[in-house]
Formats: sequence, structure tokens, C-alpha cells
Amino acid sequence: MAREVDPQAEPSDLVVDSALRPDTLADFGGQPRVRDQLGLVLDAARRREAVPDHVLLSGPPGLGKTTLAMIIATEMGAPIRISSGPAIQHAGDLAAILSGLVEGEVFFLDEIHRMSRPAEEMLYMAMEDFRVDVVVGKGPGATAIPLEIPRFTLVGATTRAGLLPGPLRDRFGFTAQLDYYEAADLERIVVRSAGLLGGRLDAEAAAEIARRSRGTPRIANRLLRRVRDYAEIHGDGRLSLQSARHALELYEVDELGLDRLDRAVLEAICVRFAGGPVGLSTLAISIGEEPETVEEVAEPFLVRQGFLMRTPRGRVATRQAWQHLGLTMPAEAERQGPGTGPETLFG
Repeated sequence: MAREVDPQAEPSDLVVDSALRPDTLADFGGQPRVRDQLGLVLDAARRREAVPDHVLLSGPPGLGKTTLAMIIATEMGAPIRISSGPAIQHAGDLAAILSGLVEGEVFFLDEIHRMSRPAEEMLYMAMEDFRVDVVVGKGPGATAIPLEIPRFTLVGATTRAGLLPGPLRDRFGFTAQLDYYEAADLERIVVRSAGLLGGRLDAEAAAEIARRSRGTPRIANRLLRRVRDYAEIHGDGRLSLQSARHALELYEVDELGLDRLDRAVLEAICVRFAGGPVGLSTLAISIGEEPETVEEVAEPFLVRQGFLMRTPRGRVATRQAWQHLGLTMPAEAERQGPGTGPETLFG
């Protein structure tokens, strides 16, 4: 059952995000292939009265990996334990969590690729044999005590599936790759979220928000909240197309979904580096951001939209990027093409 948000309670964005999450697969918008495959896994487990296989969810941030983990627990009527790879730096940390699980519990491990190697090796045995070996003592006198743990379902989530070791990937019974959402799916998500927020949303405004959401439900819900704020302060509370456009312009989200960081990256490549190629570190320094932020936040969307190319020599802006910024692509940049320009430091 959907949870309604009291608009008078003025909850924080984190509370609202949680309340807007769907509870069941039937309410989960988008990802039809993953939804059908996962539904089959859960239905079969319920029919056998068994614990579902371990599940690996991979894909960019904001596509619903955490939501799907919670849905698995809800659909199976099981409790859920949530942790993350960076929080598990020692095998003892993992052993403490696993020993506290109950039969059938869902253990959601976000950013699983960032778990330490000793904990990862302990997880192999836990996933396969449902036991862990707790080492007592050090050196030649150390003793391994086997500890049986209840059967559980591990749901691992990662934004970097390529960093997972093969032995860990192979122990998951079901692996799903989440893709960016179609605009129509995002529009339905925005309409559902507006209903839970108690907002009056016009169809044109829903389409406008969905179109600028970069194929990501988390961004769609965030933009919806900002449009709601604008409509409440500068209008009659109705989320119209006009209020949506004004709000998104205020928050520097353009008609294609590019934000301040995206435009800063493109402008740096086009204006400061004549279209590229330019190395990631140099590009990040030029806009005052960390390389990881540029690589993981801005670049995937810019590459997918055809504004940016990654080459062995560095990042290169495409003709589409020049046109979107309202700039004329120099003949030299067009003639060079990707990867043929001068060497760039800090690649």
C-alpha cells in the first residue's frame, strides 16, 4: 500500500524520498525486464517456501537498487538489514552482522564492490554454505571456529559491476542490470509521487519534469519537490507547465537535463581546451571539482547524450556540445577529430 506524505508536516527530503519508494513490484515503475525476472524468482521461492537466491543489482545511482532490495523483503514478508561495502572493513564486522540475522532475512549490501578483501572472502562461504569461520587467537595457535548462520538472501548493489571479482559475481543466483528510464516511465513516476505529496500536477508539467530528469527516478522526484516549492511560493500551489519551467530555470536545469556541473565540464573543454582532448585530472582542476565527481556524476550522462567522447588521449567535446552551448566549433577542432590533438598532461 502506498504511503501518503502529509504536506503540512514539512518532512525532510530524506523522509520524503523514503515515503515515495514503492512497496511492491507491481508499483515499481520502469525496468519491466528486471521487474518480470525478479518477480519470477520471488514467486518461485514463495511457492517452494524457500529463501530466494542471492541477488546482484548493478547500474548507475538513482535507478532503484535500494528500492528493489526493500521490495524483495516486503514481497517475502522478511526483515531487512542494511549496510554498505565501505562500512565493512574487517571480517569481524561482517561476522557480527551475519551472526545477528534471522532465518529468511534480507541483507542489503550497498556498494558491495568497496568491501575489504578479508570480508569478501568470508562472504563467499556465508553465501554458499551459510556458515562463517571465526578465527580466535593469532599465529600458530589460532583456531578457526565454524559458526552456522541462518539462511538469508544477500542483495548486493553496485555502480561498478566491473570491479566485482568473478568468484563473488558467480555466487549470485540472479543478476540484474538496471538501465536508464524512458521518459514515459518517468512521467508515470512523477505523477505517482505528486499524488503522494498531495500536489496538483498538470500533465504538461509532469512531462517537462520527466524530460529533464536524465532518465533517473531519484532526479525526477527531486525536481518535482523543487517545482512544488516554486509553485507554493510564487503561485497558487498548482504545478503547471509554466511553474515547472520557471523552477527548473531557477535551479539551472536546462531543457535537456544538463545542470551547472554538466555545462561547466562542456564549457571547460570547448572554451579553455579548444574542444580537447583533455585529461580527466586537468579537466577536474579547471572546474574546481574532484576527478571522481566529474567521472561518475557528469560524464556518464554527457557521453550517453552524445556531448562528450572518452578517448585514449582524453575527453573530447562533440559538435553537439558546441551547438548546445551556442558556440561555433573551430575548423581545427573539427579537422582533428577525437584523439588526434596534442598530448595533455594529467590524463
